[in-house]
Amino acid sequence: MSLLEVKDINQYYGGSHILRNVNLQAELGQVTVVLGRNGVGKTTLLKSLMGLVPIKSGSITLDGVPIAGTTPYERARMGMGFVPQGREIFGRLTVQENLLMGLAYKKGSTPIPPELFELFPVLKQMLGRRGGDLSGGQQQQLAIARALAAGPKLLILDEPTEGIQPNIIKDIGRVIRMLADRGDMAIVLVEQYYDFAEALADRYVVMERGEVIASGPGSEMQAKGVRQLVAI
Repeated sequence: MSLLEVKDINQYYGGSHILRNVNLQAELGQVTVVLGRNGVGKTTLLKSLMGLVPIKSGSITLDGVPIAGTTPYERARMGMGFVPQGREIFGRLTVQENLLMGLAYKKGSTPIPPELFELFPVLKQMLGRRGGDLSGGQQQQLAIARALAAGPKLLILDEPTEGIQPNIIKDIGRVIRMLADRGDMAIVLVEQYYDFAEALADRYVVMERGEVIASGPGSEMQAKGVRQLVAI
């Protein structure tokens, strides 16, 4: 069984049918990439996984446990980490305080995992700096580290390369691959930057108008013409 199993979920916003019988799986040790043009429902899918928006029908299970009726807080406690589009760090809090927010449901004495500074060395140098004073790339690294602080088994990222300089995109890609290769985490990645997505994908899903129109092993993306499917 996959760590994450999404079966036939439907979601509505007002009178609009946003997600249409969407299916998705995420395995430990793998990166599942979700691709599609703007407005096809990718972010809504991730918000549905995290419980930020309700689904109308279908099922979501994490490690065999149904979670569709649980709150975002409960899903975080069950091992889900989320890096939202736009990062949403706390600009007035320091880097250290932002990282501690990722440990909010742990005991107050829980330390920030040293591994986070091995993954993103720049954060250790900036612990006392306010999040709002960081560059866009540094903020994205902080957002990912915050999501990793509690040790999730499922990491969900929404367009982590958006507005980021190329050298930091490479660093983020390296970290994502390293995390997946450890084998104790599944990663779901929504991404517009096709080359970044293809380089990381163990599996891919392409969405259009709220539906999954193609899926398969990442190694087949080029042969299946996935770039053309998502071209604007």
